[in-house]
Amino acid sequence: MHKIIYDCDNTMGVKERDVDDGLTFLYLLGRKDVCISGVTTTYGNSTMDIVYDNTLRMFHELSIQDIPLLRGASSPKNRHSEAAEFLAEKAAESPGEITVLATGSLTNLLGAYEIDSNFFHHAKQIILMGGITNPLMINGKQLDELNFSCDPEATYQVLSSGAKVTVITGHICLQALFGEKEYKRLMESHDIKIYQYIRNKTNHWFVYIMKEFGIKGFYNWDIVAGVYLTNPQLFDTNITNLVSTSEDLKTGLLKIDNNSNKGYRVNMPTAINNIEEFNEIIFNTWANVAYAFDERK
Repeated sequence: MHKIIYDCDNTMGVKERDVDDGLTFLYLLGRKDVCISGVTTTYGNSTMDIVYDNTLRMFHELSIQDIPLLRGASSPKNRHSEAAEFLAEKAAESPGEITVLATGSLTNLLGAYEIDSNFFHHAKQIILMGGITNPLMINGKQLDELNFSCDPEATYQVLSSGAKVTVITGHICLQALFGEKEYKRLMESHDIKIYQYIRNKTNHWFVYIMKEFGIKGFYNWDIVAGVYLTNPQLFDTNITNLVSTSEDLKTGLLKIDNNSNKGYRVNMPTAINNIEEFNEIIFNTWANVAYAFDERK
């Protein structure tokens, strides 16, 4: 059983904002081998107010009452928040048991460390979505890195913390295109209500990405980190020595130097070994939420 805290900047359903955090949350809800100890909100895809209110709305829509939802810090200027307190407290209560899955800015994680200097030591592992090793291109258009660059000091502290850290970069996520085939499956599955919910929440994003990048589909960034949590066998193991400074991380740049005796080591997978199995796991897991969804309604 994976005992986790999900730290995210969920904007699924917000106009012209990414849907990947919400899709990842639904994935976690559908996993029988995942226990969500709490959801902490952070900024990135939008402001803290919008992210928190949107996530609260999602909790209400799905009638989720048994998972704590905590508001995070609004910026790096003051990292102390109820989310940071929750992270520090839960990790200390169960040392070596809590996995932190973080798919937005990392301000809350540094906030937790500032509250309890043993926070990183207490975490079982930390799985991050963010960072680039070279320009991130979609159909010839360069995309700025977001998650790591929001709070580069926090990112540096997490990466260099000595915790067991896995980084799912933007590059590996480009292998997880949620394209026409996947969207058609959503459109045609009328008997699975959670698929209808996902369709209604993501249709605007499908249209927006088509307009902005000229592709039929969107990249399911954060869910790659979620699937890594539950199915690491689908990924290669790539222990890498990073030497990025806080200055480098202002653009999310992950500088690799495996010959250096300085820096910090993280696992940074480079490939999803079976994309068909990857997508099948996601759809089947989402479908597991349907029963709870129907019961709650």
